Amino acid sequence: VLTAEGGAAAPARPKGARLSEAATDQGRPKAPVAAGRPDHVKAVVAVASGKGGVGKSTVAVNLACALSKLGLSVGLLDADVYGPSAPTMLGLKDPPQYADKKMVPLEAWGLKAMSIGLLVDPEQAMIWRGPMASQAITQMLNEVRWGSETAPLDVLIVDLPPGTGDVQLTLVQKTKLDGAVVVSTPQEVAVADARRAVTMFEKIGTPVLGVVENMAYFPDPSTGAPIPIFGRGGAKAEAERVKAPFLGEVPIDMALREGADAGRPLVAAAPECATAQVFLTIAELVRDRLVTVKF
Repeated sequence: VLTAEGGAAAPARPKGARLSEAATDQGRPKAPVAAGRPDHVKAVVAVASGKGGVGKSTVAVNLACALSKLGLSVGLLDADVYGPSAPTMLGLKDPPQYADKKMVPLEAWGLKAMSIGLLVDPEQAMIWRGPMASQAITQMLNEVRWGSETAPLDVLIVDLPPGTGDVQLTLVQKTKLDGAVVVSTPQEVAVADARRAVTMFEKIGTPVLGVVENMAYFPDPSTGAPIPIFGRGGAKAEAERVKAPFLGEVPIDMALREGADAGRPLVAAAPECATAQVFLTIAELVRDRLVTVKF
């Protein structure tokens, strides 16, 4: 798929290698196709990042818990098929059951949850090609009883894998997305990849509800003053540059990490703490920006 592109007249310098037109066209996101939400789900919100390791899943889980605290019925789909973490973060181990030909999501901390990690051996490496991963996401979207006619789900939070690949494209082609939240840390290497995630959602016509800066600072144990370990303000500046709403800064908080490891999301277990309050504010902004949805 690589071709060499040279200058028109010698001895012009070669411009280097580039992707062929066929490869570029194949990889370009197509125009949105007609798609609906999963049965009995009012809104679907993707949580995405351009780069792994920025705490996207931590943000997704705690955002879901915060929306639940606001009185909404909330589901969490862990679509990170290559590194599912929702079972650990929510303290879930049992496989889902079937009823009326659909999987019944597990419930924890006020959420309905589904993850590929609940369907496979936890020690198994997910060595799947793109079509297999995409099929798994489609199944978890449409073959799970997220809600019912009398009790529909208000919001389904979808924790995407990092990047802009097959799983992301499958989601937007198979499901109506009501919005996306993009997570980044402050440093430029993460911000640059978050920029690509924002661009992807813009190209496919999905509203970017906002950008979250995770690991924004570490509060000094003595004074509480912010220590910008990874820099500070990079994600906020990028949100302003791409004209996306900035939702807030999440600090580095030991309790946040400890809760995730123990299966106790901070927002659900300690909603009064400062970091949980940040997530509740972010959740309010997300809820209010879902302007086309009637809760």
